[in-house]
Amino acid sequence: MAEKTFEGIGVSRGIRRGKALLYRHAARPAEQGGIPAAEAENEVERLDRAVDRASREVDALIARSSETLGKEELSVLRGQKTLLSDPAYCPEIRKRIREKLIRPEQAVSQVTEQYAALFEKMPNSYMRERATDVRDAGNRLLAALSGARGNALSSVGRPVILVADDLSPSDTVQLDRRNVLAFATEKGGRTSHTSIFAKSLRIPAVVGVAGLLEGVRDGEELIVDGGRGVCIADPSPATAGRYEKEMERERKREELYGRFKNRPARTADGKRILVAANVGSYADALDSRAEGAEGVGLFRTEQLYLSRRSAPDEETQFREYKKVAECYAPREVIVRTLDIGGDKALSYLDIGKEANPFLGYRAIRLCLGRKDLFLTQLRAILRASRYGKLAVMFPMISGYEELAAAKRALQEAKDQLRKAGVPFDGDIRVGMMVEIPSAALMADVLAPEVDFFSIGTNDLVQYSVAVDRGNERVSYLYDYCHPAVVRLIRRVSEAAHANGTQVCMCGGMAGDALAVPLLVGLGLDELSMAADSVAQVKYLVGKLGTEDCRRLADAAAACRSTREVRALLEKFRRESSGGEDAAR
Repeated sequence: MAEKTFEGIGVSRGIRRGKALLYRHAARPAEQGGIPAAEAENEVERLDRAVDRASREVDALIARSSETLGKEELSVLRGQKTLLSDPAYCPEIRKRIREKLIRPEQAVSQVTEQYAALFEKMPNSYMRERATDVRDAGNRLLAALSGARGNALSSVGRPVILVADDLSPSDTVQLDRRNVLAFATEKGGRTSHTSIFAKSLRIPAVVGVAGLLEGVRDGEELIVDGGRGVCIADPSPATAGRYEKEMERERKREELYGRFKNRPARTADGKRILVAANVGSYADALDSRAEGAEGVGLFRTEQLYLSRRSAPDEETQFREYKKVAECYAPREVIVRTLDIGGDKALSYLDIGKEANPFLGYRAIRLCLGRKDLFLTQLRAILRASRYGKLAVMFPMISGYEELAAAKRALQEAKDQLRKAGVPFDGDIRVGMMVEIPSAALMADVLAPEVDFFSIGTNDLVQYSVAVDRGNERVSYLYDYCHPAVVRLIRRVSEAAHANGTQVCMCGGMAGDALAVPLLVGLGLDELSMAADSVAQVKYLVGKLGTEDCRRLADAAAACRSTREVRALLEKFRRESSGGEDAAR
């Protein structure tokens, strides 16, 4: 057989080589045919027993996974219980059994597909991909109805590369990591929960690989490159040899980076760059600290809200913020206030349907409109600030008026606590996200109003280039190496430093090894990223000279195209000591 190469989306880096195991979900056809009216209540009772069993299975799965998954990932599993107790889901199934006189299996299939279809019609990719989570819960309920036990993926008895049409979150979390070396699927995207789980579990993975099941045979030799998003079936001896060398280099690189993870990051000529982590929970904070993070540059508080049926109260939030503050004390934790809307919706907040949710009622706009919600969170953050070093950061600030209103709300929360005699850090630092071009252009006006800027490249690119990063037709335009983005970052950095304001970055660009020299050259003081990139970035920073990086940044800002910027960064990586040559 000739070597075959398949391209997809790399969602969890790493290279693995092994025998392919083709996996297809066991078919669970919905039982057709009617039932006598006299049997309807018996069938409803059978459904209720299955719901109870499915709920207990989810509880057990959460308990088994609590040490390996973060809060965001666990919230996906809890979402299955939420669906099973939804005030419409199971009642609608019971209604169909009683009124249409159909079997529970058929009713479950119908209602699950009805729910999944609602998500698939939503305008943004993040919400569309939640349809998979709904079907996952439905399949669990169907399995409980049939009496099926276990998951074949939890008992794989030999090292394999898993190949599937798709994997549900439940499938992924139950993978035997001793034997499932990597996986590749035909479906899925960067923001699917399966992709998020793969990265959390550190299983190399490629998703969205067209033609994979048709092109790969069971037991065939397969290479998965999760960094490049490539799968190679039946590799030639030359390709296999090249990847074996790359796997050895990868192992040596990880060992090398590991030696730097507990050192402070300084350039070769002594400039200090703080390397921090993006977290969403206390569990994430523990993991990132173990990886050498020097602080938290972004604490995503919305994860406290996403898995609940009502907003968390002040005490609940206080306890979570306090734990993270204590985990990192005396190092700083930057707490971003609630960033909901766009691709993150809350069922208990009636935002309403919006034609352009990313341009709509979200983040700071929602918080200023819901002062009760906002003040509750601000009080919780302030109360927790006395147990460590917390900072407050406002998301999606578009200009002076919004920032001033957010600061007034913070002052109001302080006044409420003082009146109640509740202690807090009166010197807590205040910052804002720079993720809207208007904020970048007004950076000189905004800098005196805050202690720090944090550049969120994920949204800054989207708004600057006018591209929906979830739209496959235009996603090729989504690239933070666009010269306009480089110029905006430089403008923000220069305005911040002219005012003595710290400038940080917490977007995806901060953890990209290719971009690190450019960011140092643009004058960034702090880079915040996923925990698994911390050690690598510390190593890279130590190899850089600031003057070389400044010249690189000047050249990048003068480029005419994204391709030119990327070529420039690649050339710098190959030729300078700032590259990974020592680890290659």
